[in-house]
Amino acid sequence: MATDFSKNVEERPEPFQAEVKGSIPSWLQGTLLRNGPGIFSVGESSYDHWFDGMALMHSFAFNNGEVIYRSRYLRSDTYKANMAANRIVVSEMGTMAYPDPSKNFIVKAITFLNHTVPDFTDNGASNFIKYGNDYYATSETNYIRKIDPVTLETQDKVDYMKFLPVNLACSHPHYDKEGNAYNIGTSIAEKGKTKYTLFKVPAASEKDKGKNVPALKNVEVISTVPCRSLLTPSYYHSFGMTDNYLIFIEQPFKLDILKMATAYMRGVNWASCLKFCPEENTLIHLIDRKTGKEVETKYYTGAMIVYHHVNAYEDNGHVIFDIIAYSDCSLYDMFYLSKLKQNAEFHDDSYSKPGYQRFALPIQSDKSAAVGEDLVKLKYTTASAVKEKEGKLMCQAEVLCQGFELPRINYDINGKKHRFVYGNCVEESALSKQIAKFDTETKEMVYWGEDNCWPSEPVFIPRPNGESEDDGVVLTSVINTNPGQTGFILVLDGKTFKEAGRAYVNTPLHKDMHGFFIPQGN
Repeated sequence: MATDFSKNVEERPEPFQAEVKGSIPSWLQGTLLRNGPGIFSVGESSYDHWFDGMALMHSFAFNNGEVIYRSRYLRSDTYKANMAANRIVVSEMGTMAYPDPSKNFIVKAITFLNHTVPDFTDNGASNFIKYGNDYYATSETNYIRKIDPVTLETQDKVDYMKFLPVNLACSHPHYDKEGNAYNIGTSIAEKGKTKYTLFKVPAASEKDKGKNVPALKNVEVISTVPCRSLLTPSYYHSFGMTDNYLIFIEQPFKLDILKMATAYMRGVNWASCLKFCPEENTLIHLIDRKTGKEVETKYYTGAMIVYHHVNAYEDNGHVIFDIIAYSDCSLYDMFYLSKLKQNAEFHDDSYSKPGYQRFALPIQSDKSAAVGEDLVKLKYTTASAVKEKEGKLMCQAEVLCQGFELPRINYDINGKKHRFVYGNCVEESALSKQIAKFDTETKEMVYWGEDNCWPSEPVFIPRPNGESEDDGVVLTSVINTNPGQTGFILVLDGKTFKEAGRAYVNTPLHKDMHGFFIPQGN
């Protein structure tokens, strides 16, 4: 059975005890938050793109083998403005909103000016971020919304621009063992320069305990990387981090700032100002976390589009990083709601499936090496880094598998060498009907899937004091279109990938984006 992705989903703010089948391990104590678009039409108006829908947050709270479920709309300024007008009045990346034709000239003029230098949406429907002791719903604009992680109530609106000059910010930060968060944002034409800013938000300090101050007020800039072109910064969705380095991919998938400024006037959406330039190279920036400086060696590879990093680690003078890469930009277009309606099963001829790619960067280029020599000295990967005339290294990846997306690892070993990755199978379409556990050493894949079920991104939760990397459980929320059944949260054993239990939430679940697990006590 097909599922309608353009249908508004009802919120369920009151806590509901889910019906458990099988058994959920008693050590699993904490809350899985999930985020994604949930409202696609307001009054007579509809969003054009699935990513644009207004955020609906979900909470699955695990305690002593039981699960409490609730969901709530993010009460963003965007949500309030749209609901008050009973139509979509705030533009999103794939949907340009125009004033009611009956409005007067002044309203139209103000709307036009707001779109020339865009004041972006605060509809944080992509993920959750933890800064200090606070949790935020986030998209990729300069606005994030603080939320109560228990009740899912919306709290303060926070503007990155008040703390550091970034117009856009990544929704996939990294965290270290001390609770510091690391992220990257784009500063557009700030003091005549466009640059990428890598920053650290320190863990909550004793002096800020009990005060209602955003952790961002203590932000530290680690490094700034100049953009290779002033008015066309690269789009990115994630980055890599090891113990000593940050990995930023400057890909030839670019936002044209001048086109964005005139998009409203031209009657097109901002997404149309994203351009893939397949004739250009992809630059790989390796930044020392301690000094904030880029390493001397310059790395590049062919054109590609990356949304998700898997993990990165250091090994014997190399930085290894794994990513999910596409050869074109067709993925975004597949999520226009008109396409989803035409193509409920999502078998699209234009779909180009992604590859799980491994790159190896020799940290120091051997000055004595001959031009044409491969400087990667690791035996377990075929990834290469060939020296070129100016000393630059042309990097080629090893493809570990294909048709795999939304990758998650045991985050306890983030930045260290990993073996197992959990993700969605997107072999035939971007809409996944199976999830899998991938072994990067044997290249074996173990699957879970059921008829008429669509699982979300799988999230691995390690067992406290676990004995191995895969000792834990995998959580995925599942859309279930079998007659007479409801959505459920599935708990799989991390080692065997067999079902331990599931909890039916007595309400339809919907396709979402990303999840964040908060262990009990945090």
